Amino acid sequence: MADYKDIIGTAVRNNAGNLPSGQNKELFFDTTNVDFKYQFAATLSAGTFRTGASLNTARSQMAGAGTYTTALAIGGQKPPGNTSTGETEQYNGTTWTEVNDLNTARRLPAGGGTYTSALAFAGYITASQTATESWNGSSWTNTTSMNTGRYAVGGCGSSNTNSLAFGGYSTEYSAITESWNGSSWTEVNDLNTGRTTGQGAGASNTSAICMGGFSGPANARTGITETWDGSSWTEVNDMNTARDSTGGLGIATTALVTGGRTPPAIVANVELFNGTSFAEQNDLAAAREWNGATGTTSNGLVFGGDTPSATNATEEWVGAGTAVGAWSSQPTMNNPRVHMGGSPAGTSTAALASGGVSPESSDQLPYAESYNGTAWTEVADLNTPRKDLSAGGTYTSNIAFGGETGGGTKRAEAEVWNGSSWTEVADLNRAVQQPGGTGASSTSALAVGGTSPNKVALTEVWNGSSWTETGDLGTARIYPGCSGIATAALAFGGGTDPGTTANTEQFNGSSWTEVNNLNASRSGVRGFGTYTATITAGGNAPSGSPGRKLVEDWNGVSWQETTDTNNDYENCGTSGGSGSASGLAYGDTSYAGATEEWTNPGTTIKVLTD
Repeated sequence: MADYKDIIGTAVRNNAGNLPSGQNKELFFDTTNVDFKYQFAATLSAGTFRTGASLNTARSQMAGAGTYTTALAIGGQKPPGNTSTGETEQYNGTTWTEVNDLNTARRLPAGGGTYTSALAFAGYITASQTATESWNGSSWTNTTSMNTGRYAVGGCGSSNTNSLAFGGYSTEYSAITESWNGSSWTEVNDLNTGRTTGQGAGASNTSAICMGGFSGPANARTGITETWDGSSWTEVNDMNTARDSTGGLGIATTALVTGGRTPPAIVANVELFNGTSFAEQNDLAAAREWNGATGTTSNGLVFGGDTPSATNATEEWVGAGTAVGAWSSQPTMNNPRVHMGGSPAGTSTAALASGGVSPESSDQLPYAESYNGTAWTEVADLNTPRKDLSAGGTYTSNIAFGGETGGGTKRAEAEVWNGSSWTEVADLNRAVQQPGGTGASSTSALAVGGTSPNKVALTEVWNGSSWTETGDLGTARIYPGCSGIATAALAFGGGTDPGTTANTEQFNGSSWTEVNNLNASRSGVRGFGTYTATITAGGNAPSGSPGRKLVEDWNGVSWQETTDTNNDYENCGTSGGSGSASGLAYGDTSYAGATEEWTNPGTTIKVLTD
């Protein structure tokens, strides 16, 4: 007799393939791949900073405007001699570019708007300033002055036709508030607490927040916070740490206050205001005061300031609640191993593993396996068994090279994979063990670093018929992580003499350029993606630190720590050459054959097995 399930079916939804990315917390049956799956939202960020591109001019006491990828840094003071400056720089998400200066050089101005429509006002030269200047995306124009001259003013606005100025200092702590309508300033209701260096944020001249600063008569730092509704100021809950000379970004109902000074120290403290109260967040990487800031509490920018000397450092804020990537467990390998070759240009559902070493012995392995998104399948072996090799290409067009074949014998052999078999091709110019490698296919690859017999900076390019030596790495190393293609690659981390390195370098097809380092120095780190969007996997950090689960995300400028892997990895296989959105890590250090899929951001899908 047929049972109930055969007659009625299950309560699980059938779907041909995966569900749309917006559907979360759903169990379903994938009728195409014949798998039960569970789809859930990616991990949410707890809020953190990452290094951004440096300003061209180190300075402090400047104004900011715009978003985290389209920002303005306006005026301020710079060394030597803390000279007032009118310098203005634009940020496009990757670099700062100097543009036309303010007409009136000044420190401690306020500002608001966008990087094509901004307003700069108030400030100090040898006295308080009333000067107001309008920015049209290319130059500054003098316009109607403020009613009351002052400096260290709080300010915000949406454009060069809509801004608010509040507080500051002239001959005393000020509570004066002025509203800008595009042609003139109008005095409106005062702050409840007069202050200077109170940090401002807000969306317009009808919605703003003033946080902290100095208040009289005892020159006391304060945490007092007030919000503006377009007609009056209302006191809300104080900041947790009273301070002045901070940076601020966001809007009246969700704002971030960064750095500042609380005697006797400059601090890195960051607090988030949620419309009601402040909560401590992850600190800035470096303590600073008088920093510029702009953007939102989801994605913001902090730049310049004093540390205590003027800095040009920029940090990008990825806010709490922002979707970040997550790792999900996938089917295990048939032959558990480490120190293998992968498929850097493959995908999370189409990967190749070649060679390596097993837990049963120190014998080098010839095994190759192919992954199709649901299972690993053994395919034709390498002609030369080896470990400590590297590879480039996809799961149907791959090249494996270098390595060690026992007794410390380093190899120069290279083999190409056509989807069904391996064929020996021209050797590397130098036998090398523990190189890094990447590349688009079996006809275009890069071999980087390694030991031969000492640690080398050697780089070789494969064109489908021969290897050619090209520009060396700046730092000789073994086991560097690599990503990208033969003409646009990234090398990061590795083992040096002595210890490990966090050094990261970009390759343009002929030479390497040093860029921002990994946050954690380690060897045996692997990665996948492009030279502007890469995810790392594992590695062996010094002194037994937890580097084997550590994951960092490269955005073309800097590294940011993100969601850890579930298992420990070192010299594992990786696949995912299209960027940092998805990829695969396989071959954990416990030799369980663990495989994990990275999805960023959106949703994660876990295949359910019996």
